[in-house]
Amino acid sequence: MKIGTPKEVLEGENRVAMTPDSALQLQKLGHECIIESGAGANAGFSDAAYEAAGVTVVKTAAALWKEADIIAKVRIPTDAEAKRMREGQTLISFFAPAENEKQMEQLAKKGATVVAMEMVPRISRAQKMDALSSMANIAGYRAVIEAGNNFGRFFTGQVTAAGKVPPAKVLVVGAGVAGLAAIGTSTSLGAITYAFDVRPEVAEQIESMGAEFVFLDFDESSQDSSATGGYAAPSSPEFQEKQLAKFREMAPDIDIVICTALIPNRPAPVLWTKDMVELMKPGSVIVDLAAERGGNCELTEKDKKIVTDNGVTIVGYTDFPSRMASQASTLYATNVRHMLTDLTPEKDGVVDHNMEDDVIRGATVTHSGEVTFPPPPPKVQAIAAAPKKAPPKELTAEEKKAQEVAAFKTQTKNQVTLIAIGAVLLLAVGLVAPASFMQHFIVFVLSVFIGFQVIWNVAHSLHTPLMAVTNAISSIIILGALMQIGSASFLVILLAALSIFMAGINIFGGFLVTRRMLAMFQKS
Repeated sequence: MKIGTPKEVLEGENRVAMTPDSALQLQKLGHECIIESGAGANAGFSDAAYEAAGVTVVKTAAALWKEADIIAKVRIPTDAEAKRMREGQTLISFFAPAENEKQMEQLAKKGATVVAMEMVPRISRAQKMDALSSMANIAGYRAVIEAGNNFGRFFTGQVTAAGKVPPAKVLVVGAGVAGLAAIGTSTSLGAITYAFDVRPEVAEQIESMGAEFVFLDFDESSQDSSATGGYAAPSSPEFQEKQLAKFREMAPDIDIVICTALIPNRPAPVLWTKDMVELMKPGSVIVDLAAERGGNCELTEKDKKIVTDNGVTIVGYTDFPSRMASQASTLYATNVRHMLTDLTPEKDGVVDHNMEDDVIRGATVTHSGEVTFPPPPPKVQAIAAAPKKAPPKELTAEEKKAQEVAAFKTQTKNQVTLIAIGAVLLLAVGLVAPASFMQHFIVFVLSVFIGFQVIWNVAHSLHTPLMAVTNAISSIIILGALMQIGSASFLVILLAALSIFMAGINIFGGFLVTRRMLAMFQKS
């Protein structure tokens, strides 16, 4: 098959669906590659680089559409491009089938096959083809960079001779792929980062990246994200009201807001209202990644950057991946290449459009003269459903009392048994050991018992710093070594010196390690 990539005709679109590296991989599948002259120029890929990779460069788009069997592009085709499609030809691109019914019907009638890259199901096997995630990852990163470009201060806090600079406070709304990329970038730049998502299962992901999860005290059983392909499900009006109240409370303290909340094929929910913008400090920045669907911020204007009356900058660009065209093209071209790898299972240059395959079927919107959108749900769930936890049984007063008595009896029995065994062992040692030894031994046993009881009740997170400072305090034994250092015996002096040396390491090292550990939990 001949795989062709035309130059994107949409103004401002700099990405390209084929790179020299991806073309080399496609040729290994038995395909030929052709590209329109200048298609990769805005992404940093010259015609010479393509020719060096064995790609045929054609001068016009018309020649490319006529010659190619498979068209790989980025953006939704224009009406003029759709008219160039012919029977048996395959188009691989973003297509927005839910909003593009006219073109979908038109291409189905022509007998063309359309593979929509945004329709790739979110299952493990299809991650390598998930172009939405690839582009969202770049958008999340670029959103923070764009915010920094419009923000008048450092992200990280600094203390200099010229004064103290507080760290920026960043709120990321929505913790999908774009949101997590924004969190990672923001925390790495040193900002105090907060993040909110309606899916409670992402809280651990947020916290593992160094951000603080904004907890909403609201008793609502949210729909499991396994049922929505990993996306957030729409919330109830009561939950939305509580959510807006929380954001309104946070607005005066937040410097940068990154909005990423978007559910496919739905308008973007308004999460940052006009009054919240008015509560923000002058110089604050809002970057709205949902601008293409209306925006999460009420004042967002699509493809524009505006400054409100109170000095808040709102960025509503919709081309964040295109602003990093080289990286975006590399990732997208790899997604397309993996799709073609699945379409060419024998690696012999022959496309086998297997509609029994979950990934291929899910992404196909027209095939064999028919509209195949929407696809059936995949046989494998996008995310394993969370196991249903049985609600804890409410115990009656009598049951609670019986439970407490049983626990007390068991504990008492264990303690009596241990004391009895200890007493027998102590008597056995006393029968053979001298009285002077027994005095010290009893003190030792009691010390071990008391130490065990103290350490046993300490939280696991405090064990290491506690042990470090315990080492330092326990080095009171250095006094015994100091008393023996003046002995007449050379052996005793040597042992005492070694004891002082090792106890000194314990004392100074213990306090130093404790200090360093406690510093890990301090923000400044």
